[in-house]
Amino acid sequence: QVHLVESGGGLVQPGGSLRLSCVASGSIFSIDDMGWYRQAPGKERELVAKITSRLRTNYADSVKGRFTISRDNAKNTVYLQMNTLNPENTAVYYCNANIWVSPPVKSLAVWGQGTLVTVSS
Repeated sequence: QVHLVESGGGLVQPGGSLRLSCVASGSIFSIDDMGWYRQAPGKERELVAKITSRLRTNYADSVKGRFTISRDNAKNTVYLQMNTLNPENTAVYYCNANIWVSPPVKSLAVWGQGTLVTVSS
């Protein structure tokens, strides 16, 4: 069993910042890509940012220049620094990771439970 647990969501005013964290735990052999997705009310889940095990990053166009994804492989943790937030960023943010577990050795796509980010004055 492996788990992803997000933290760091909350209420923030427009223009403010938040930092999300996601920690993987369990019988982890290694972790490939890690990423953040979000789902706003009435909308489909969408990719926000991804980071590979070699620290290559990919961002949604709407967050480029404002959000930064990073990871600490020693801590099995991925972060999302969100700056200059606006109400359109309000959503539940989900952590996702492709995790190799052992034994037996296999790859799993794992999702966290989500953390709510509300941007409002």
